[in-house]
Amino acid sequence: MGESLLLEPSLAQTLAVSTAKTSKLSLSTSTQRSLATWIKDNIRKKECCFYVDGDSKGICKCGYQRIHHVDDSIKPENYLGETWDRHRHVHEVPTDAYGDIWFGGLGQKIGKYVRVSSDTSPDLLYQLLTEQWKLPPPNLLISVTGGAKNFYMKPHLTALFRRGLIKVAQTTGAWIITGGTHAGVMKHVGQAVREYVLSSGSMEGQIVAIGVATWGAIHDRRPLVHLEGRFPAHYSLDMPSQGHLSCLDNNHSHFLLVDDGTHGCYGVEIELRSRLERLISQQPLGNRESGVRIPVVCVVLNGGPGTLSTIFGAMLNRTPCVILEGSGRLADVLAHVAGLPVTKVTLSVIHQLMKRFFGLEYDSFTELKIIEWTKKIQDIIRMPQLLTVFRMSEDNHGDVDVAILQALLKANRSSESVGMERWERQLELAVAWNRVDIAKTDIFTEDSQWKSSDLHQAMFSALLGHKPQFVRLLLENGVCLREFLGDQTTLCDLYTQLPTSCFFLRRLAKRIQTEKSRRSQTLSPRGAAGRTISLSHVSDEIRHLLGSFTQPLYPLPGLHSTRYPKEPKEDVAVTLPPKEQLELQASPDPDRGPGRDSERGEETFRDPGGDLFLWAILQNQKELAEIAWEQSRDCTSAALAASKILKKLAEEGAEEEDEAEEMRELAKHYERHAIGVFNECHCCDEERAQRLLIRISSSWGQTTCLRLALEADDKSFVAHSGVQALLTQIWCGELAADNPLWRVLLCMLFFPLIYTGFLGFRRDESIQREAERSAELLTMESLTGSQACTRRKYPVHDLPARNPLGLKPLTVSTRLVSLFTSPQVKFYWNILSYFSFLLLFSVVLMIDFQTTPSWREGLLYVWLISLVCEEVRQLFHDPDGFGFRKKADMYINDMWNILDFLSILLFIIGLAFRLTTRLFYAGKVILCIDFIIFCLRLMAIFIISKTLGPKIIIVRRMMLDMFFFMFLLSIWVVAYGVAKQGILIHNEDRLDWIVRGVIYEPYLIIFGNMPSNIDNALFDIKACSVNGTESQKPKCPILNEDKMPAFPEWLTIILLCVYLLFANILLLNLLIAIFNYTFQEVQDNTDTIWKFQRYELIKEYHSRPAAPPPLILLSHIFLFIRRIVLQRPPNSYRAFKERLPEVEEEELLSWESFMKDNYLLSCRQQQSQSMEQRTTDTADKVCTITELLQREEATGSVALVKRLTRLEEQVSQSARALQWIMDTLKAQGLHSKEEAPQLASPGKLKRSESEPNEPHRQEKTFYHVNARRLDYPDSTIPRFPVLEEKVPWEVDFILYNPPVLNGDSQDQTDGSEPDSVKRYRNPGGRTGMKGKGALTCLGPNLILDPVLTRWRDSERSALEFLAVWDQEDGLWTLPGGPVQSDEPLPDRLLRIMGQKIYDRIKTKVVEVTKVHEGYVDDVRNTDDAWVETTVLNIHLDRRSLLMADINRMAENTVGCVELVRWTEVSSRTRMCSYQRDALRRVAELHQRTF
Repeated sequence: MGESLLLEPSLAQTLAVSTAKTSKLSLSTSTQRSLATWIKDNIRKKECCFYVDGDSKGICKCGYQRIHHVDDSIKPENYLGETWDRHRHVHEVPTDAYGDIWFGGLGQKIGKYVRVSSDTSPDLLYQLLTEQWKLPPPNLLISVTGGAKNFYMKPHLTALFRRGLIKVAQTTGAWIITGGTHAGVMKHVGQAVREYVLSSGSMEGQIVAIGVATWGAIHDRRPLVHLEGRFPAHYSLDMPSQGHLSCLDNNHSHFLLVDDGTHGCYGVEIELRSRLERLISQQPLGNRESGVRIPVVCVVLNGGPGTLSTIFGAMLNRTPCVILEGSGRLADVLAHVAGLPVTKVTLSVIHQLMKRFFGLEYDSFTELKIIEWTKKIQDIIRMPQLLTVFRMSEDNHGDVDVAILQALLKANRSSESVGMERWERQLELAVAWNRVDIAKTDIFTEDSQWKSSDLHQAMFSALLGHKPQFVRLLLENGVCLREFLGDQTTLCDLYTQLPTSCFFLRRLAKRIQTEKSRRSQTLSPRGAAGRTISLSHVSDEIRHLLGSFTQPLYPLPGLHSTRYPKEPKEDVAVTLPPKEQLELQASPDPDRGPGRDSERGEETFRDPGGDLFLWAILQNQKELAEIAWEQSRDCTSAALAASKILKKLAEEGAEEEDEAEEMRELAKHYERHAIGVFNECHCCDEERAQRLLIRISSSWGQTTCLRLALEADDKSFVAHSGVQALLTQIWCGELAADNPLWRVLLCMLFFPLIYTGFLGFRRDESIQREAERSAELLTMESLTGSQACTRRKYPVHDLPARNPLGLKPLTVSTRLVSLFTSPQVKFYWNILSYFSFLLLFSVVLMIDFQTTPSWREGLLYVWLISLVCEEVRQLFHDPDGFGFRKKADMYINDMWNILDFLSILLFIIGLAFRLTTRLFYAGKVILCIDFIIFCLRLMAIFIISKTLGPKIIIVRRMMLDMFFFMFLLSIWVVAYGVAKQGILIHNEDRLDWIVRGVIYEPYLIIFGNMPSNIDNALFDIKACSVNGTESQKPKCPILNEDKMPAFPEWLTIILLCVYLLFANILLLNLLIAIFNYTFQEVQDNTDTIWKFQRYELIKEYHSRPAAPPPLILLSHIFLFIRRIVLQRPPNSYRAFKERLPEVEEEELLSWESFMKDNYLLSCRQQQSQSMEQRTTDTADKVCTITELLQREEATGSVALVKRLTRLEEQVSQSARALQWIMDTLKAQGLHSKEEAPQLASPGKLKRSESEPNEPHRQEKTFYHVNARRLDYPDSTIPRFPVLEEKVPWEVDFILYNPPVLNGDSQDQTDGSEPDSVKRYRNPGGRTGMKGKGALTCLGPNLILDPVLTRWRDSERSALEFLAVWDQEDGLWTLPGGPVQSDEPLPDRLLRIMGQKIYDRIKTKVVEVTKVHEGYVDDVRNTDDAWVETTVLNIHLDRRSLLMADINRMAENTVGCVELVRWTEVSSRTRMCSYQRDALRRVAELHQRTF
C-alpha cells in the first residue's frame, strides 16, 4: 500500500547510502539479507481489502485514498452489500517497510525500524529486538508516557528529568519505550538521548530508546517503504507540513511502527505496546534462574485522560508509576492527591484540580467522564506502593533516577514475596542495575537482617558482572568468602563463566581440546569450558603461568582434599621462634605428632580470598582484584604471584599492546603492594619479616615469597632493605654481618683467631641480646615490685619475635665449621683459587708450554676438571624443583654460564690440538684466546661487590648499545672503503688486500691513522706492486704515462673529509651520547639491578661445597657416592625455604594481615591528602552546592505556597475552635455584654462543600473495593464507576445508571431490571453492576470455607493449615466453595480429598468451631447478588490415621494443577484478603501470633 507523501530527493538518498557505508553500525550485506528474510517470514502489516467511500469522496473509510488500494479491493465480490468493518475488511500481508533509518545531520546515529501489524505476537517483537537487532536484554524497562503534544516544563525540572532518565538508563542497562514521535513527552526523551550522545562523544554504550508509534499517523512515510528493506532510509523532519500527522523523533534508536490498516488514527499502538511490555516483564533478569524478572516502571509527564487509562492499566498489572510533579495536567492532579486518604479524594476535589490544571480543556469534560476519572484516581490512590511522586521541593528522592529505582524497590517490597525472599529480590535488582547507592539506602537497612548465605547469589552475580563496588558492599554487609567458596562448585562456576574475550579462558579451552584431540569437532571457548572445565585444568594453567617450580594449586580429585581453614582466633598471642632455634633444636615440637607433615600434605588448606583474587587477576580486573587481595590472608605471596602471572600473560596472551601494557602496569601495582606490606612488616619486626620471605606458602604452590619475587623479576621488591638484610645474613652464614672484611680474611688464614672473640658470630649476639633483655625485665620488676606483663595479654602483632631461650654457645668444632661453610668465606677462597688458576694458566702459556705436558700443565688440567665438575653439579642441582628442562633453560640464559661453557669448550679444543704434533701451535693459540675468556669471567665474581657490581651492569648495557652502533658504523666504513678501493686500485684479486683496503684502513682512519695513498705527494712506486704480483706489497694505483697515480686527487680528498665528518664527528659523538644516556638511565637503577642479581651468586655459593678448586673434586666425589651409589636425597637448605608448623604459620599470617591493614590505612590517608583528591572533593562540593542553590531557586515559590496553605489551614482550625468555645459558653447560659464577632476562615466554604458526610465516614470507614472494580470478570461490559463517597445506598447518586448483567440472559446496559431483582440490595452498598452477574442466584450466595489445622510437631512450634494452590491467580486458597443443601461441606473439598477422606472429615463436623460468618468483598458481587461465607475450623490430631491419609493425598498432588500442602498460619502466606482475615481469626482462636 502506498501513501500520499513526497518522494525523497535522489541526492539525499545517495548521501544516506554513503553515510551508512562509513558507519560502524550499518549492517553487512549478509546480515541485511538474513534480517530481510526473517522479517518477510515473520512480520506482517495490515491493509484495507474493501474500498468504501467515507465522508470525503475518493477517501476510503480506512483513511487512505482510492489510488492507494489494490485493484481487488475496489470491487470485491466477497464483500458486496456489507458495511465496512475494521476487523473484517482489513487483512495481513508481508510487511514492506523495514531496515535502517537515518535522519541526517551531525552526530546522528543510524536507527532501525519495522512496520508491524497490530496483531503481531509480542514474542516475535522481542525476538526481533534481541536476536535480529542484537539488543542485549534489558535489566530494566522504562515506559515513558504522558502528553502527546508539546507542553512547557520548568527548565530545572526538564534538566532533572533528562539527566535522571539517562543516568538510570545508562547505569542499569535499561530500555526506554515511548510513543516515538517528535512531540510532547517523546520529544523530551529524545532530547535527553541527544544531550547524552553529544556530551559522551562516543558511539559505544548507546541508550536504547524504542519508539512504538502508529504507522498511519506518521508523516512522510514513503521513504521507509521498500519490499527488500531500506539500508538506510533517509527520513527528514518536516514539521511545518505535517498537519494532523506526526514526525518520528530523530533521537530514538529503534522504531516499531504499528499498523492496523487505517490512516490518521492515533492510539493504535497502545494495546500492542502494553502486550510487549507485559512480555518483557515476564523475562528472567540477566538470563538467570533466580526467579527475578525484568522490572518495568512507568514514568509520567503531563498527560490527559488517555494517560490516566494507561496509568490505571499499568498499576493493575502491578507496574509502579513515577509521577513528575510540575509537568502539568494529569501529572499534577495525581501529585496533589497522592498521599491523601481515599475518603479525601472526592468528586469535588477532582473537579477543582481538573479546572486548575487543565484550564480551558476542562470545559469540554462531561460529568460522567469526570466521575469515571475520579474512580480511577481513587483506585490508583489505593495502591500507594505502586505510586511515587517526584517533587522538586522534597529532598527524599534526590534525582529522578533515584526516584525511579526507589519506586521499583517499593513495589517489590510490597509484593507477595515476603521475608528474606523479598529482600533478596530487591538486592538482585540493585545488583543488576549496578546501583550501590540504592542498595545502601533502601536495602541494607536496620530492618533487614542478612546472613551470609542470603547474599551468595547476589555476590555471584556481582562478580560475574564485574561490579566491584557491589562486591565490596556485600563483603561489608556479611558475605563470608569461606562460606561463599566453601563448595568448589562455586569457584568452578566462576571460571566456567569467564567472558569469552578472556585470554585465560581460551587457554583453558585449548588445553581441553588437547586432552580431547580424538574428537573430530572443534570446541569453541565457551562451549568447551561450559562442558568440561574443572579446577584441575585451572590448576595446570596457573602452574604454567607461575612456573614449574610450583605445585598444583588445586590438587586432583581423590588425591587431596581441599578445604578452607577456620577463622583464626584474634586473641591468640603466641610468638614465633627465630630461625636459629628451629635449625639447631633437636627435640621435636610437643604439639606436633610424628605424622603431622604427612597429614598436612594430604589435606590442602586454601585461602578463599586468594582464590577470588586469582580469579580476578586472570581477567585483568583491577578493582575486583584489589578487593579480593584485601580479603586474602597470604597477601605478600598473593601480590608477588599476581605480578608473575600478569607479566606472563602480557608476554604470551595479550593480542593488543594496550591490554599487555595494562597487565604490566597492574603487575607493577601489586609489586608495590608487596613492597608496602613487607615494609610494614620489616619496620615492625625484622626477624618475622625474614621468616615471611622464606616461609613455604601452601596457598601458592608450595613456594616462597622470595622465589616468587625472583621469578616475577620484581627487582624493586628484592632490592628492599629487608630482603637484602636476609640475603646478607645468608651470605654471612653463622658469622655476624658486621664483621670487617679484613678480620674475615685474617681468620681465613689464621683460623685459631675465631676462638679469641676476634670474629663475631650471630649465635653469640643472640645470647647477648637475650641476656640484656632478661636484665631489663629484672630491673623493671625490682622497680615496680610486680612481675612483667605476660605476652599473652597482648595481640600477636604487638610483640617482637621471641629471642632464643637457652641457646648454648658454639663449640670449638661448630665455630670452625661455621667459618668455613659461610658463603662469604667460600667466595673469598674461590676468588683466591681462581686467581691462582689464572696465574698457573698464564705461566703455562708463557713459560712452560712444552711438547710433553709438564707437572704445572697437568695441575692445570686437574684444575679445569674440577671446574667442569662444578658446572655439571650446578646444572643438576635443583633445590627449588624446577625440573631439568627449566633448569637447563635458566643455565643457558645466564651470560656468565655461557662464558663458562665457551671457555671450557675452547680449552678442550685447544687441549686436543695441543696434544697433536701438527696442530700444536694452533692449540696454543686457542688456549691463549681461551685465557682471555677466563679473565672476562672475573667480572661475574666481582658482581657481589657493592662498588664494582653496579659498574659491571653498566658495562653490559653499554656493550649492547655498542653492537647496535657498530652496525651503523659498518655502513659508513664499507661505503667509504669500497669507493676508495674502486677509485685507487684496478682489479685487485687478492682477498687479504681487499679486506685490508675496504675495512681495515677505513677503520683505522677513525682513530687518526691517515692514509698515504690518496695523496700524490706521498706516492712511492717502490712501496707497491704494479701488477700485484708481490704478496707483501699492496697493488699500485692506476698509473699514467709518468708513472704517477692517475686517480682524481680532489675526489679522494673530498671523500675522506666527508667520511671523517660522519664517522669521526657524527657517529663517535653519537656513541658518546648513547653511552651517556645509558649511563644516566641505568645509574638510577643499577643499585636495584645489582641487588637483584646478587641473589643468584649468594645462592650459588650457599649450595657450593666449602673446598675451592681443585680440592673441590673431593666434595664432588663425596656427592657422587652419596647421590648415585647410596641414593640418598639431597640436603635441604632452610635458609631459602622453610616449612613452619601450623600454629606458627597461622600466627605469622595473622600478623601479616594486621600489617596489611596498616599499610592500606596509610595508603588511604595519603590518597585522601593528595592534591588531586582534594581538588576532586572540592569540585564535588561545589557541584552539590550549585545544585542545591538551583533547586532552592526553582522550588522557592512552591515552598512558599505550601507554607501559606498550611498557615491558612491552621487559621481555619483556630477559627472553628473559637466558634466551638463560644457556642459551648452560650449553651451553658453565659452571655457577654458585647455581641460575639463573626468568625470565618478561608477554608469554611471548602469544608462545607467537601465534608458534608464527615460524621458518616467516621461511623463507617470501610466499603467494599473488589466489588467496585471497573472490569467485571469474564465480561466485556464495565461497571458503572462508583466513587467512595457514593457507595452507601443512603447517599444520593442521581447519575447512577449501572448496566444489568445476568449469566442466563442477554446483557442489558440501559439500566432496566426485572421486577424480581428489585427486592434484593447488596448490604455493602453500590457496586456499579445490576443483575446476578457471574453468581448463581440473586441475593446472598453462600459458600463454606473449612480451615483444616494441625500442629507441626509435638512441641506445637507452629500452627499449620491445609492450603490449595490456585495456579491461575498465584495464591494459596482454602479448600472451600458452594455447598449443596444436604451436605455440610463444599463439593470442592470432595473433589480435592476424595470420597474416603471427605467422609471421614464429615464426621468431624460436629467438632468444628465457627470462626466467621458474613459478607465477602468479591469481584463477582453486584447490586442484587453477593457472596457470603461461613469459615469453620476443623483441628486434626497429627497422629491420627486421618492425618496420615491426608499427608499421602498431599504427596500425590505434587505436579498437579491443584497442589495441596500444609502451610504455616502466618501473615506471610499469599492469600486473598478475606481468607487472610479468616486465618487471623483462626490464629487468635488457637492463641498464636499471626
